[in-house]
Amino acid sequence: MKAVPTNAPDYDALFRDVYPSLFRYLHRLTGDHDQAEDIAQESFVRLLGRSLPGDEARLWLFTVATNLFRDGARTRKRRERLLTATPWKPSALPAPDVEAERKYAVQQVRRALEQIPERDRQMLLMREEGFKYDEIARVAGVAPGSVGTLLARATRRFLAVYDGEREDG
Repeated sequence: MKAVPTNAPDYDALFRDVYPSLFRYLHRLTGDHDQAEDIAQESFVRLLGRSLPGDEARLWLFTVATNLFRDGARTRKRRERLLTATPWKPSALPAPDVEAERKYAVQQVRRALEQIPERDRQMLLMREEGFKYDEIARVAGVAPGSVGTLLARATRRFLAVYDGEREDG
């Protein structure tokens, strides 16, 4: 626990004496009960550990509270300006049935991919990510000229398993 300096104010008494007045001032300034309360509390938190006589502490608290209000107002104006320039639009959530169908389809694809040989899976996924045939060939350890044929075979194997999954499901 932090030691309180010997000439530090009696924080409890200062809070009882100054908080109601500080809160009223801030409430009139902000027009918002919660914001006034937050700023008043933050001002008192910032007072902790300072050694100011009671009269100076009161003035210090009001000064800090006013500065906190101004800082908050500047921040709100800046955010408002930014949001006006590039408004945020929430993305539409898919309907629950659409989302359930999508998750089911993803599960079927994953199960089908797990059932085909690893090289086929790797090549199909790399093609899906936009890799060129020569890059796929290097990673898969095959001749570049054979990638097209191998991808076609991998696609047939995948579809055979996937179609079987869909018929079973």
